[in-house]
Amino acid sequence: MKLGFGMGYWGAAPSPDAQELVLEAERLGYDSIWTAEAYGSDALTPLAWYGSRTSKVRLGTSIIQMSARTPVATAMAAITMDHLSRGRFILGLGVSGPQVVEGWYGQSFAKPLARTREYLEIMRQVFARQGPVVFEGEHYPIPYVGGPGLPAPATNPQGEALGKALKPIVHPLRADIPIFMGAEGPKNVALTAEIADGWFPFLYAPEHEEYYREALAEGFARPDARHNQQSFEVAAPVAIAIDADLEAAANRIRPFIALYVGGMGARGQNFHYDVVARMGFEAEAHKIQDLYLAGQKAEATAAVPTALVEAMAMVGPVAKIREEKDRWTKSLATTLIVSGDVTTIRTAAEVFL
Repeated sequence: MKLGFGMGYWGAAPSPDAQELVLEAERLGYDSIWTAEAYGSDALTPLAWYGSRTSKVRLGTSIIQMSARTPVATAMAAITMDHLSRGRFILGLGVSGPQVVEGWYGQSFAKPLARTREYLEIMRQVFARQGPVVFEGEHYPIPYVGGPGLPAPATNPQGEALGKALKPIVHPLRADIPIFMGAEGPKNVALTAEIADGWFPFLYAPEHEEYYREALAEGFARPDARHNQQSFEVAAPVAIAIDADLEAAANRIRPFIALYVGGMGARGQNFHYDVVARMGFEAEAHKIQDLYLAGQKAEATAAVPTALVEAMAMVGPVAKIREEKDRWTKSLATTLIVSGDVTTIRTAAEVFL
């Protein structure tokens, strides 16, 4: 089991002790550090800034939102980060959800699996640098084919018909930069196993992973799959709250679960809600969502059951967390991405490293 330090995305401002925590994580033997983005801070700039003072930890995004950048823009960022970090970069990305994609980026969320497949194929062309990038895709045609008298993507029919196929000026340090994907639904998890090098589960609970094992196995069995279960990485974010009082510890995790189950998605299309429902907490998820969408956030938070918190997090006294080590080390996870203060990341290192 490896450990990663999850920095997340910023709230109103960056954490004042972020750099110190990154350096402490590297000193403790953490394998990786991870940044994220939603609709505020981006993932790449903090990763470059904080990672510039490190020398050993891998530097990853968990996750870059695909709709924020075209495939070649993301590939350009990846080859730049890989050179600057001397081959330590991991490109983690995901489709996000319709509220953010359509509400923040102003793009259609339709056909997320097809878009993901095209996105990765184009990026790998850039990384390989074997010739000009050419891709006849439904979502990302390169060069752009729109123009007078020519077919064009329905999403954007305007164009000058002057596009030129190009290959990157920079020679990538690695011709196959590792790509991890965030995925929650069965089809997306199977696609991840087929085309990616690693996977970020979310709201992950080891005792409820059989559903994921089946979806991953489906992807690994496809003819062009890049990996099998043994060579595939699973980087699972796990919340840790240390407190002699179990309920006090759980109370520190409840707002996070309530936010994602209740508010990070629309009613009827909330992928995080679906994860919790599949775990057997559908009635609880329904109540949390109803309260949250009604503006009763405190009540939604209080409705998160302790059993759900304990299923997907490590909470309570240090002795209890030590006792739960095996349930994580025997799970699908190959890396646990830990977030928190210096006491939390040190405790995780003591338990797992």
